[in-house]
Amino acid sequence: MDALSANEAKTHFGDMLLKAQRAPIQINKNGKPVAVVISAEEYESIEALKLRLLQSRLAQAQADIAASNLIDGEAFFDELESGKHD
Repeated sequence: MDALSANEAKTHFGDMLLKAQRAPIQINKNGKPVAVVISAEEYESIEALKLRLLQSRLAQAQADIAASNLIDGEAFFDELESGKHD
């Protein structure tokens, strides 16, 4: 991934937008990454993927409920907090 300083991104904004149509551009401030510029098409793809993931998880939850495959609330939140899931 190409990277630009915040100042370079400001100075070369038009060029950065053109490059972002081909690949993400990382923006750094004080040497640290603070943002990534992506094409609108890539953003829409990411949002669609997130939606499909949520729909899949909803469908699995509904199937689990229908099959009485349940866990208690405490265990659910412990699992959620730890980041582990099936």
